[in-house]
Amino acid sequence: MANELKGKRIAILATDGFEQSELTEPKKALVAAGATVDVIAPKAGRIQGMEHQDKGETVPVDKVLGEVEGASYAALVLPGGVANPDFLRTNEKAVAFVRSFVEAEKPVAAICHGPWTLVETDFVRGRTMTSWPSLKTDLRNAGAEWVDREVVVDRGLVTSRKPDDLPAFCAKMIETFAIGQRA
Repeated sequence: MANELKGKRIAILATDGFEQSELTEPKKALVAAGATVDVIAPKAGRIQGMEHQDKGETVPVDKVLGEVEGASYAALVLPGGVANPDFLRTNEKAVAFVRSFVEAEKPVAAICHGPWTLVETDFVRGRTMTSWPSLKTDLRNAGAEWVDREVVVDRGLVTSRKPDDLPAFCAKMIETFAIGQRA
């Protein structure tokens, strides 16, 4: 994994309450694969990570939501954490940003609670996916087929359940992002 993503710009959308490893590990994998990665958040400065229920480290925000467009990026990553996607899915700018990837048929990777934000875009309807188990009913109600697997890829959408799945998630994310637009 050295140059699969060379020349590609990838967005990671997050806010306070993201699960730390679900942002930092995909970012490391993307950079190692040659991508340029921007952490995008609703506010400037730093966002607070969590290690399950305990505060983790903060991460610097590269770009502020509303000042960037999805058209500038090849793909999108949505980390989990309970608070992070719950806040994002109620933020109109965040939902519009995610929707721009969906409408352009760009690949999206979401782990743990990250798929919650996708529900607001109607992107999960007709897709097979996984997530943290507590999202199963929400995803099914939004039209997805939920399965309990380490990683699922469905037409450019990569999903995983939890931090333990990060190695498989990152590998499939890189592979899917390297291909580009959904088939």
